[in-house]
Amino acid sequence: MGMGDRGTSNHSGVTDFILVGFRVRPELHILLFMIFLLVYMMILLGNVGMMAVIMNDPRLNTPMYFFLGNLSFVDLFYSSVIAPKATINFWSESKTISFAGCVTQLFLFALFIVTEGFLLAVMAYDRFVAICNPLLYSVQMSTRLCTQLVAGSYFCGCISSILQTSMTFTLSFCASRAIDHFYCDTRPLRRISCSDVFIHKMISFSLSSIIILPTLIVIIVSYLYIVSTVLKIRSSEGRKKAFSTCSSHLGVVSILYGAVFFMYLTPDTFPELSKVASLCYTLVTPMLNPLIYSLRNKDVKEALNKLLEKKCIVL
Repeated sequence: MGMGDRGTSNHSGVTDFILVGFRVRPELHILLFMIFLLVYMMILLGNVGMMAVIMNDPRLNTPMYFFLGNLSFVDLFYSSVIAPKATINFWSESKTISFAGCVTQLFLFALFIVTEGFLLAVMAYDRFVAICNPLLYSVQMSTRLCTQLVAGSYFCGCISSILQTSMTFTLSFCASRAIDHFYCDTRPLRRISCSDVFIHKMISFSLSSIIILPTLIVIIVSYLYIVSTVLKIRSSEGRKKAFSTCSSHLGVVSILYGAVFFMYLTPDTFPELSKVASLCYTLVTPMLNPLIYSLRNKDVKEALNKLLEKKCIVL
């Protein structure tokens, strides 16, 4: 059956979509399959390992590691929404995804990626309090507040995802069912719609602005205060220690937001560039986050060594 054979006048007639994926020569499919599989295994190992280390070491029972554990959980799940299907599609002839599967993929990905943005803002605020008000840190960052901030991040992700998904799937898909992407995302789905997408684009842009701008403002303002405070520290050792606690977080923020901005600034006429940007935050960021935090963090390294020693003794 051809790609346009299921053209319908309404989205309800579409029972499945085709994920076109990457337009590369067939002989490269095996290589890409191996790369995707390896990256996904690293994501699983890194993020499950990070959560295990945080849960098993009492010394890491602090707000910073509570947020980091949630970040690993989010990274693990949103990459799992996309990576397995994208990897299998290198072998698959049909590359189909059911209508329900497409809705679920978009909903879960939107939920977790927005939650990650809010979590990174929460982590920036946590570092701001730790460095700028160290004496009040344990009072200000209470267990109750930390739980509320994380729950709020998931809530914002959920509301945003419901709006984004319901808006996208009220469009009519009658031109084609071939999505020029490796997962179900709003922009490639808009491209195959025969509805007037102008209002949809405006609402989507407004929604993205409401999410991205406040989180970015919190991160930037927090770091302006942090830099200002750190520069007042007289000892170079003190300055180095303060900056080292923030450098990991800044690295993660730079990768995620850099990829998001690159994707949004890429015109619709260059879908391949959009796919590369999407790769950065669907696979590269979740793979690098545990590495960045474990390699840059002395406490995590010590806790990891302790956990590995314990496992070796058991074996």
